[in-house]
Amino acid sequence: MATIKDVARLANVSPSTVSRVLANSPRISEETKRRVRAALEQLNYHPNAFARGLVTNSTGAIGILIPPSAQEFFVNPFFAEWMAGVAEVARQRGVDTVLSTSARGEIETLDHMIRGRRVDGVLLIGARQGDPVLQEVAKLRCPAVLLGRPADPAPISWVNNDNQRAAYDATVHLLNLGHRRIGFLGGASDLVVTMDRVAGYRQALVDHGVEPDSRLEVSSFFLEQGGYLGMMRLLAIPDRPTAVLCADDVLAFGGMRAAHELGFEVPGDLAIVGFNDIRLAELAHPALTSVRVHMHELGVRSAELLLEEIDQGKPLQRHVIVKHELVIRYSCGAKPIGTLTT
Repeated sequence: MATIKDVARLANVSPSTVSRVLANSPRISEETKRRVRAALEQLNYHPNAFARGLVTNSTGAIGILIPPSAQEFFVNPFFAEWMAGVAEVARQRGVDTVLSTSARGEIETLDHMIRGRRVDGVLLIGARQGDPVLQEVAKLRCPAVLLGRPADPAPISWVNNDNQRAAYDATVHLLNLGHRRIGFLGGASDLVVTMDRVAGYRQALVDHGVEPDSRLEVSSFFLEQGGYLGMMRLLAIPDRPTAVLCADDVLAFGGMRAAHELGFEVPGDLAIVGFNDIRLAELAHPALTSVRVHMHELGVRSAELLLEEIDQGKPLQRHVIVKHELVIRYSCGAKPIGTLTT
């Protein structure tokens, strides 16, 4: 059986160079890569991942830190689409993806993954105010990319939508349809994504001469049941909303179920707009108007940025904004006209 030294001898390079070619390091010239790969093929060499890690100090894996309470990750289709983008890039680069599903705390899990050399870098999902995970990442100075943005300036790269502008655009659409009692149904109030989307919603109201009403803002959790319970609260208000912006399509589906049970027709009695534009949005009845955030692209850009940090061997502190569009269907009561790009 051929060894890495045999490959190095045939390609006239060092064993460490062969390992770096196997890791697709950008520091190796294309000519050297071509020569090494020809030797690998000629000798029918199959790398041992553990041995390669000893040479390159690399695990060949990236981690995804999932909060212990994040039931939404496994239920909400947003994360499946995002993960598909991450997996696509990882597969192209020959990198493994490790999901942390440990019951231990996030800080302990992060230390276990990074200090234990189980992964070369980590993807983080969402941020909260005063997030201790971001503080730990800054202390470890490990390659890390956040899906979303930090609540406060932090030395970390992140990939996000302009959630404030996206919610602003969706709210303006409802205002242009004549609605003035517009509700907002969001996730947990300390999540940055919720704070950004409710801020955009409020700003749109103010810019169009409508005073925001705190009774029309409900925080829930990003599951269908959260949307159901939140919409029940909104529709129990005496001067109920005539339209609701939901910060997630799954929330919107739960909201539509609640409206139906209470005898309201969508969109005749209640206009609803969702967020993310998951694949089920166009299959709903009525089809759901939603803000398309390009979930797959968010995953691709997250993984690409993390692997770039790993290759560079240091945090880059780069920020990437993925565009959004409003996809108009039937649930808002407007004639479906495709997408509105801002």
